[in-house]
Amino acid sequence: MARQRSSLSLLAILALLHLYIGVRLLPGMGIGLPGIVLGALLLALSAVLVRIGLGAPNLRRSRWSEQLSWAGLLAMGLFSSLFVLTLLRDVVLLVLALFKAGGPAFTRDSAVAVPLVALLVTAIGFVNARRVARVVRVEVPIAGLPPALDGYSIAQISDIHVGPTIKRPYLNAIVNKVNGLKADAIAVTGDLVDGSVQRLAMHTEPLGRLSAPDGTFFVTGNHEYYSGAEQWIAEVRRLGLRVLMNEHVIRRRGDASLMIAGVTDYTAQLFNPAHKSDPRQAIAGAPGDVAVKILLAHQPRSAPAAAEAGFDLQLSGHTHGGQFFPWNLFVPLQQPFVAGLNRVRSLWVYTSRGTGYWGPPKRFGAPSEITLVRLVPA
Repeated sequence: MARQRSSLSLLAILALLHLYIGVRLLPGMGIGLPGIVLGALLLALSAVLVRIGLGAPNLRRSRWSEQLSWAGLLAMGLFSSLFVLTLLRDVVLLVLALFKAGGPAFTRDSAVAVPLVALLVTAIGFVNARRVARVVRVEVPIAGLPPALDGYSIAQISDIHVGPTIKRPYLNAIVNKVNGLKADAIAVTGDLVDGSVQRLAMHTEPLGRLSAPDGTFFVTGNHEYYSGAEQWIAEVRRLGLRVLMNEHVIRRRGDASLMIAGVTDYTAQLFNPAHKSDPRQAIAGAPGDVAVKILLAHQPRSAPAAAEAGFDLQLSGHTHGGQFFPWNLFVPLQQPFVAGLNRVRSLWVYTSRGTGYWGPPKRFGAPSEITLVRLVPA
């Protein structure tokens, strides 16, 4: 009963937001009563589809569930841009009114422009999201790097979100591209899935083909905990990846050694107190001759604790680089970094924009990436 009330409340909120868009745009378009009625019906349909999209990972399986998921998630992406652009238009109209500028022509043209621009952004975002992620090459300067580790490379993929619209073929293309990089090690830094093992096991199987001389490693993200973390940890291990849960491994090149450590997601203790993220535990017991200490941590906000523990480099994801405007502007409210290479005291932090996408199949201004990180002398 409580769940039903929550669903109805969410639908009511979505209806109000769509009503705002309709009231602010439709009368000003100059499309007459039939056009306004059609626009209102489309907005009502959008509200229902967005609600379906928000629940897509848990949508009950049926003949039309996949099509409904796609429709709902596409509607989410379009609604997001439509709502933001409507707000921006209202701000512009308010400023123009204060200066007694604008006029009926601008009001009409801007009302027509908002849905057209929203459709264009959504279409471009769809193409960006569905193509195979580009390779981003990053050099990380390490002080005192032994010659044997000069050029050591790690291929990082993150935030793939296998689920309602990301299936086996999408992941298969990523795996092919990663294997082609011939990296020394491969890191999967969380948020692999949106859904249960039962639903998605056949679609995550390509991960078993990932191959690197020093191994393939995985750390949990927050979405693993939404999707049954214990089951996914077991499944990822079955596929042959080494799951690092506040622990490390040592890899050697000649007379030099390197640590690859991993922590559970920053919020893991909210779901399982035994999984509390702990960089100090991850580094505990390390040999004294380790030249480079690398930490895999899903969220960039693990960085202060990682710096304090003595790591040299942290590889993270989680932010998606904002995925599409304007959500990139809100990432700094929760995370210290949005994307790219940054510094916390003596620790380098690389934040991936993610290799897939969450929710709407839409990326605009934040391209997906497969990252090839190389260590070089400072």
